[in-house]
Amino acid sequence: MNRREALSTADLDRRMLAIALDEARRGLSEGGIPIGAALFDAQGKVLGRGHNRRVQEGDPSAHAETDAFRRAGRQRSYRDTTMVTTLAPCWYCSGLIRQFGIGRVVVGESMTFRGGIDWLRENGVAVVDLESEECVHLLDEYITRHPDVWAEDIGEECQSAPCGGTDNVRARI
Repeated sequence: MNRREALSTADLDRRMLAIALDEARRGLSEGGIPIGAALFDAQGKVLGRGHNRRVQEGDPSAHAETDAFRRAGRQRSYRDTTMVTTLAPCWYCSGLIRQFGIGRVVVGESMTFRGGIDWLRENGVAVVDLESEECVHLLDEYITRHPDVWAEDIGEECQSAPCGGTDNVRARI
């Protein structure tokens, strides 16, 4: 890959992340957890976009990646698709990525929650972590205000005092 191709891939990754961030903000405006995702084809065309709807729908499986995946509809193959998400996918969403053979994942950030990205890499999925401060900040503010909802989202027990923000969550992960 030459320098021009590398730059265009990085630019495309940032453009795709902007769509996932838009979804995260939409979820927050609905009173939900600000995590967004979108599924793209090999040319960067949006197939489906979505956001975490666990709070809004009372559905523990309504994660951003599953929302985007469902909205993309049936595809013949997912091998050449890219899942872009504002936060590293949890084990549930990582399983979806592996089950359907999504070949590439672009993560806004994995500092707040590492999820299954190491497992995805070990199993041949190309994972790019953009280390977006915007993604970190958006979720950090939410976690500070709603540590109990965040703990529930990642399958942790919240004991009020230890749940008080991402520093404590990061220490437990």
